[in-house]
Amino acid sequence: MSWTTLDQMDLAGKRVLTRVDINVPMEDGVVTDATRIERIVPTVKDIIAAGGHPILLAHYGRPKGQRVPEMSLQQLVPALESAFGCPVVFAADCIGAGAEAAAGALQAGQVLLLENTRYHAQEPANDPDFAAAMARLGDIYCNDAFSAAHRAHASTEGLARLLPSCAGRLMQQELSALEAALGTPKRPLVAVVGGAKVSTKLELLGNLVAKVDHLVIGGGMANTFLAAQGIDVGKSLAEHDMTGTALDILQKAKASGCEIILPSDIVVAREFKAGAASETLDADACPADAMILDAGPATVARIKAVLDSAKTLIWNGPLGAFEIEPFDKATNAAAAHAAALSEAGALVSVAGGGDTVAALNQAGAAEKFTYISTAGGAFLEWMEGKTLPGVAALENG
Repeated sequence: MSWTTLDQMDLAGKRVLTRVDINVPMEDGVVTDATRIERIVPTVKDIIAAGGHPILLAHYGRPKGQRVPEMSLQQLVPALESAFGCPVVFAADCIGAGAEAAAGALQAGQVLLLENTRYHAQEPANDPDFAAAMARLGDIYCNDAFSAAHRAHASTEGLARLLPSCAGRLMQQELSALEAALGTPKRPLVAVVGGAKVSTKLELLGNLVAKVDHLVIGGGMANTFLAAQGIDVGKSLAEHDMTGTALDILQKAKASGCEIILPSDIVVAREFKAGAASETLDADACPADAMILDAGPATVARIKAVLDSAKTLIWNGPLGAFEIEPFDKATNAAAAHAAALSEAGALVSVAGGGDTVAALNQAGAAEKFTYISTAGGAFLEWMEGKTLPGVAALENG
């Protein structure tokens, strides 16, 4: 797989339509978490340094084709100017005469921010005329929004077909990390998949057992797999209607030579609350009136041993009820071990999706992982083996 990067484009004097994800949380008109803004700074600065004129395309919320004032991107101008360290000009639409005039008047060292693409119903419909109207604003298309790459929208897929296209720095970083993790990984390759329900991660598990050497299953999902093997899981969160599917996955893993690691010991409690009285038992000894809320120390030791022999790790989801103590221990311990191996250069670790970032941050491990994706849905679809329209449109061979 290959895609064109900013370094391969002549940006001097060119208007660069740059699709970004700045769908950030706000409170009383102030950005409360600027992570997504900070992650597009390298792309914007590199375009300016190369003599290009960045024109930002983005969505905000789900206005469903309506002009919803509280979903206007204009409110992000101060945060963007602070992050970029340069003036940000705002255009009240992403197509039309006003937007074209603003794009034509853009000066060196300035950034143009276009209004919410989803104010137009033609955006999610990937309408070709709408894409063509946006294309008139620029000379080059740069996609730096991997988190929106699983959607075939006009600004993520349609535009890439109309202009010379490339990946921005964040997109490039994300694709390189994911290619290293699932495309051409160094082996042994381990995947850790946690979370509540097997049903939400069926395609993910089905894809992974055919690709990884070891698959660690944790969280409520693990309870379903234990139940599928005839183990009583008491009052634990489990999808008893999915036990047949769990057995199919176990069989597919065996046929593929993939070792599935389930809890051999468990931490149980009668109440789901912080500080609840708990005990550690063998996996097949859950009392009828108790619930499994975490993996036990023997399971963690097994996971650590597998990580010690691994070269690549993909992580999605917690191993237990990490939100409350003491049921965060397995997630924290395994994550800290993976982080230490990554920091030592012994392991390439890529994580993302759902609660994963929160769990790894809580464990103090996120900063030491090789790469943390904040993409959510796009990250999961990539792990499921699906083609992402926004990425496919950038491929050049």
